[in-house]
Amino acid sequence: MTRFTKGHGTENDFVLVPDLEGTLELTPAQVQRIADRHAGLGADGVIRVVRAGLSTDEAVRAQSREAEWFMDYRNADGSLAEMCGNGTRVFAEYLRREGLAFGSSFSIATRAGVKTVRVVDEGYAVDLGPWRLGDEEGARRDGFDVMVRPRHGKPVPALTLDIGNPHAVVMLPEGISLENLDLGEAPELHPEPAGGSNVEFVRAVGPGHIAMRVHERGVGETRSCGTGAAAAALATRFWSGVEDLSPWTVDVPGGRLTVTPLAGQRVELAGPAVLVADGDFPL
Repeated sequence: MTRFTKGHGTENDFVLVPDLEGTLELTPAQVQRIADRHAGLGADGVIRVVRAGLSTDEAVRAQSREAEWFMDYRNADGSLAEMCGNGTRVFAEYLRREGLAFGSSFSIATRAGVKTVRVVDEGYAVDLGPWRLGDEEGARRDGFDVMVRPRHGKPVPALTLDIGNPHAVVMLPEGISLENLDLGEAPELHPEPAGGSNVEFVRAVGPGHIAMRVHERGVGETRSCGTGAAAAALATRFWSGVEDLSPWTVDVPGGRLTVTPLAGQRVELAGPAVLVADGDFPL
């Protein structure tokens, strides 16, 4: 049996497994069992809570000078992921509740580097770190750099961004409804990224305000994606031609997030984090 805590950030849900002494090796099969919504606890991802200095990843161990705790994030299919924007807030809430982190600002280790978390009125704000366009030259020339075809749909242009993990953002043209998209299967990307990609479909709501649905690699459609919300806001900002540091509101099926571009090509994500259950689960 292993202890667990279930939590969510705008209904993007996670199971956290404490492994404070670094003795637990989660297998892909165990992660799949935990995340199974019928036979397990149900989650979009599983997060092992472990000291950064005890990680088997040398790059993560090096982060222990800045961050004591490592967010060892796994997708629902058991695959490793660099990090998760909504997951960082849930991870931060768990650390504070358990007395493992203190103060209004602290750092956590991820496979995408150290992330700084601040306590804010709506929950937590996370500096997601540097971001970049997947193909800046192509993006500035054509406005997009990849084609995406949703299930039962026609190919549409998209913009790729890296925010510690890969994203392809589609601004839906008139006549295609965000609500009626079929995201039951992964959209096709051409050219297809070697490591796969999260795909965000966006509809403008108003100035600095968008709505989004997302298909996450290794998971499927989720109620929210934090790094996806950041990618969607940054892509829309790019297409607008006004690349200032004004905050963006992003509506997702599970709630609302705030994305704020920062100086130095960085981006911050803010939103709620809720812990809903604790218990024991047989691995």
